[in-house]
Amino acid sequence: MISSNSQYQEIEKRAGILNQPIAVWAIVFASIISFMGLGLVDPILPAIAKQLHATPSQVSLLFTSYNLVTGIAMLITGFVSSRLGTKWTLVTGIFMIIIFAGLAGSSNAISSIVGFRGGWGLGNALFIATALSAIVGLSRSGTAKAIILYEAALGLGISVGPLLGGELGSISWRGPFFGVSGLMAIALIFILFMMPNVAKPKQAIPLSAPFKALTYPGLLTLGVTAFLYNFGMFTLMAYAPFVMELDEHGLGYVFFGWGLLLAITSVFVAPKFQKWLGTVKSISIVLTLFAATLIVMGIGADTPKVVIVAVIVSGIFLGINNTLITTAVMESAPIERSITSAAYSFVRFLGGAAAPFLAGKLAEWFNSRVPFYFGGAMVLIAVLFLIVRRRHLAGIDEAGSHH
Repeated sequence: MISSNSQYQEIEKRAGILNQPIAVWAIVFASIISFMGLGLVDPILPAIAKQLHATPSQVSLLFTSYNLVTGIAMLITGFVSSRLGTKWTLVTGIFMIIIFAGLAGSSNAISSIVGFRGGWGLGNALFIATALSAIVGLSRSGTAKAIILYEAALGLGISVGPLLGGELGSISWRGPFFGVSGLMAIALIFILFMMPNVAKPKQAIPLSAPFKALTYPGLLTLGVTAFLYNFGMFTLMAYAPFVMELDEHGLGYVFFGWGLLLAITSVFVAPKFQKWLGTVKSISIVLTLFAATLIVMGIGADTPKVVIVAVIVSGIFLGINNTLITTAVMESAPIERSITSAAYSFVRFLGGAAAPFLAGKLAEWFNSRVPFYFGGAMVLIAVLFLIVRRRHLAGIDEAGSHH
């Protein structure tokens, strides 16, 4: 018994999270920059609104178009990647981000920036759906650790993005767009030269594959849960900057703190929660705490300090949740991971598309508190939905422990 334990520990040590082929690190680096694109625009939302004479709901369309196109495009990522291959799908996605981020930075009207953000979202979809399955597929350390690596890239990108966005945005609101374009050009070189050609699947993936994937009740449960809690997450990202009364630098630091806590908890805290309480219970607890944080933001919407502290603290709950739910998604259906990831992302990004615009409109129709209350209510509905359908996720923790 002792020798088998020590053998197991030796295997675990060899397959440590940092013991990865260079191709994995190339994709992780590109992923960090890709996720920087999500938070990079946060510090410049009020500046864009002011300089282009736009309302918060109009500016929030930068998130809506990006998330809507990303979500819908997820439906074709498997179809495309099974024909182009993993490497060339990543390259195509990155190239599109470079072009459309540059075009957005060159625009003079909010409508054209919104349109180019949509094109950016198409490139983003091709990249992120393929990146997750590529990291899992090429990793030496099993599914769970590979996903932690991916979530760390997400957290790092989301935390550094606003910091860089704040610095570049203080020079000009165009700076962050050109910044993403330049950084993704570096990522493109990394992928081209460091990633091997991964063999294409023997059978090309049909367009119907993500829809068939959603017939698995476990995957559908997690997708709808994410769709609902994304109303809270994107209310925080797209609307909170308008009530914090900070300049580009200040907003950059706030979202840096948020993203840093998100990154730390996704890597170090989420696995402990999962072992301690199990996936469903852990997600339910952290999402309930996130909903409570949004409600506190609603109560304190007229007091910028309350919103600032609440935004930073919410990173703790979102970090734990992101890792747990992504790991669960990968174990929720007996199909290719790239299809699972695409189907799940399609559903969740639709929530991220509706939330920013709706948050801005709710503030215009009512007051600055209502978007946060609505976001919190949607997150609580996500928790209830997950609890009601938890039987469909009964085997998730067992499946995860075998990888």
